[in-house]
Amino acid sequence: MAGRLILKKKWKKNMDYKIKYLRSADKNLSKLPVPIANRIVSKMREYMSLENPLSKAKRLKGDLSDFYRFRIGDYRVVFRIEEDGCLVVLAVVWIGHRKDVYK
Repeated sequence: MAGRLILKKKWKKNMDYKIKYLRSADKNLSKLPVPIANRIVSKMREYMSLENPLSKAKRLKGDLSDFYRFRIGDYRVVFRIEEDGCLVVLAVVWIGHRKDVYK
């Protein structure tokens, strides 16, 4: 079988999820209009309150296959997953409009 084998990881239900905004994401968020930034932050809190926030995420493809994204209206929140035992940290790398975020 040619190509790369991709294993899907099952996330346990008793995992704890935490969100961490990297400096680049904070900078992106601060440049957005206040109502949009507030909407993104509140939606992220809503996702984090779910039993499995990754159920609302989509894995990116190609060169960005190590990243996931949340869709919040016309904006995308791109993050990577960092595991530490029973803690899963969603490290937000980039926040931007859908037309610009993957460039």
